Amino acid sequence: MNEEIKQKSWFKRNWIWVLPVSGCLTLIVLAVLGIGSLFYGVTKVMTSSEPYEYAMEMAQNSAEVVVAIGDDIHNNSMTGGAVSYNNGVSKANLQIPIKGSKGQATIVVKAQKEADQWLYEELYVLIKDTQEQINLMNKTLEDF
Repeated sequence: MNEEIKQKSWFKRNWIWVLPVSGCLTLIVLAVLGIGSLFYGVTKVMTSSEPYEYAMEMAQNSAEVVVAIGDDIHNNSMTGGAVSYNNGVSKANLQIPIKGSKGQATIVVKAQKEADQWLYEELYVLIKDTQEQINLMNKTLEDF
């Protein structure tokens, strides 16, 4: 007489630890996705702000900046700082890392929006290699 012994499936043998572990992994994945989404959203707010766009345009059109770090100036990595809105007043405090064909720099922007107009307290490019500051204030796009 041949008796076959039917063995339990892998899941039935291991369910006691599979369910808690998979539940924990699911929570970790959801947390990572949530933090990533929040990070992406905050970064998007900063990089689509008017002070960011204005500062990038001023740097890309500055002959002094092009001489210092080269042409093809673009964002090099994650923008730091904050853009805030509180009681009808918007403020921007940004550090924008940029890169050109010859080097790297950081655009520093401090601005406040009053009566639908951004007023810039600081707007300059800090060249990484030489620590030279190139002032972008008191210049307009027409000057370039």
